[in-house]
Amino acid sequence: MVKIELADGVYWVGAVDWNVRDFHGYETRRGTTYNAYLIKDEKTALVDTVKYPFSEELAKKIGEITNVEKLDYIIANHVETDHSSALPYIIKHAKNATIIASQRGKEGLTKHYGENLPIKTVKTGDELKLGKKTLRFIEAPMLHWPDSMFTYVVEDAILMPNDAFGQHLASSQRFDDEIDQPLLMEEAAKYYANILMPFASLAIRKIQEITEMHIPLKMIAPSHGIIWRSEPNKIVKVYMDWSEGVQKKKAVIVYDTMWGSTDKMARAIAEGIISQGIEVKFFKLRDSDVTDIATEILETRAVVLGSPTLNNSMFPSISAFLTYITGLKPKGKLWAFFGSYGWGGGAARQMVETAKKAGFDVYEPALEVKYVPTKEELEKCFAFGKEIAGKIAKPSN
Repeated sequence: MVKIELADGVYWVGAVDWNVRDFHGYETRRGTTYNAYLIKDEKTALVDTVKYPFSEELAKKIGEITNVEKLDYIIANHVETDHSSALPYIIKHAKNATIIASQRGKEGLTKHYGENLPIKTVKTGDELKLGKKTLRFIEAPMLHWPDSMFTYVVEDAILMPNDAFGQHLASSQRFDDEIDQPLLMEEAAKYYANILMPFASLAIRKIQEITEMHIPLKMIAPSHGIIWRSEPNKIVKVYMDWSEGVQKKKAVIVYDTMWGSTDKMARAIAEGIISQGIEVKFFKLRDSDVTDIATEILETRAVVLGSPTLNNSMFPSISAFLTYITGLKPKGKLWAFFGSYGWGGGAARQMVETAKKAGFDVYEPALEVKYVPTKEELEKCFAFGKEIAGKIAKPSN
């Protein structure tokens, strides 16, 4: 087995999950990795473990470098089981190892794996000397669980931030300069949009905190995907842009349809927006993945959502999408709504109410059509699209 070394005495010992396609509702078409890192010095530390099915693979990789039984420390940056469920297997063999976690990490680990774990808690600024190498800990609550923390290898300037700066991406390469850049940034954006976007304000503060610490970053080694070694500050800058709500002059149209009327409206609205030179991304919801849609929404200025009325309510797929997207709390978007109905409406009103309750900036009035849109009504849809395009073209505050 080829040893993958980040720096002298710092190794990747994680696992590549080529086959996973669903990650608690997040569609992972390109698989993922569970990254773990071994630091070998006078004392030896394992930073994070892997998902349980890969426990033996983790132990084998550690064994290529040192005996698992000789581990002195296991750093648990995050309790979620894709990073911690191999911990019982490893600790069974590394009987003298001490587990290092935040206070909330300790609470979560004992809840998952029992009260008898040998856990020592740390807080921001605490350090652990391994010999020539020093580990410094930075608490990062809600990035993206309350227990989350970062581990920084001081002498090598390597930040191991667990779920921050990651991607769900299985690859035979381990480093950013070895892989196609557009593909890498696509997966990094999808990861941020669907996992970390609700915590944008916390991400800003944590990046500012790390900046104020004046710690150099030669490498960022997350717990999913590719390791950033060529330009680690590039992904930090991009995260700051995403967290601050930097936008493109673009609209995302999301809709569902029963008998085609809402589809006709969506296409006419799209034509109206495009006629003004504004980019459009177009999604029929039942034929699309919501995580892809959320990724497009990340940098868009306006979201235009359409639904037919069913039983005086939103179409079920639209209702589920609004529940998902309001939970992600995208910042600085203009939201507009349209829909069709038969003998009675309701969907447009419900969409507007849901968006307002979430604190979204809503363009009113919503556009509704009864039964099948006429030529004149489709012209109104086109004009509606032009109006949205005009809002997009204006500089946002």
